[in-house]
Amino acid sequence: MSWVPHTALRGTHVVLEPLVGEHVDELLAAADDPAIFSWTGSVISDRNSAAAYIAAAVSDTRRLPYLQRDAVTGVAVGTTSYYQVDDVNRSLAIGYTWLSTTVQGTKINPESKFMLLERAFEEHGAARVEWHTDSLNAQSRAAIAKLGAQFEGLLRKHRRRVDGSWRTTALFAMTDEDWPTAKEALRRRLA
Repeated sequence: MSWVPHTALRGTHVVLEPLVGEHVDELLAAADDPAIFSWTGSVISDRNSAAAYIAAAVSDTRRLPYLQRDAVTGVAVGTTSYYQVDDVNRSLAIGYTWLSTTVQGTKINPESKFMLLERAFEEHGAARVEWHTDSLNAQSRAAIAKLGAQFEGLLRKHRRRVDGSWRTTALFAMTDEDWPTAKEALRRRLA
């Protein structure tokens, strides 16, 4: 992962901090509704599950997890990550994103993605960024498409849901050629 640093990113609406064990209580507080985790592979419901979530995230050598913090209030509001970081092909995925219900629909998620995309494409020369979401998660699919990512297809029986069932993953991607147009659209959205 030498080509993408795991350092903080600061915006007007959100601050992304590398996720660490000391964030357990803040992360638990941000997990204010079990429905947040309906489409994920894990659930944060108590201090132990929050600690396990962080431990799994930081031990994954191909993942760079971030705590999302409201830049105005200073309150932790969720997580997001770079993952599947591929040094050879200059590609990565953005995901493991969830947000407190108190900030869903605000500018926090688009600004978070803007900063991650800008770092990947402009600072570190990424050729491709991907997103993977449950094919049944219409809200996530719409949010990813709104970023300017292109739907590329479905990956059947790709991952397990929390309940153990198989999910079909919707694959979206953005390339370095797509980024300038997506960047301008995101700037307008954040203005």
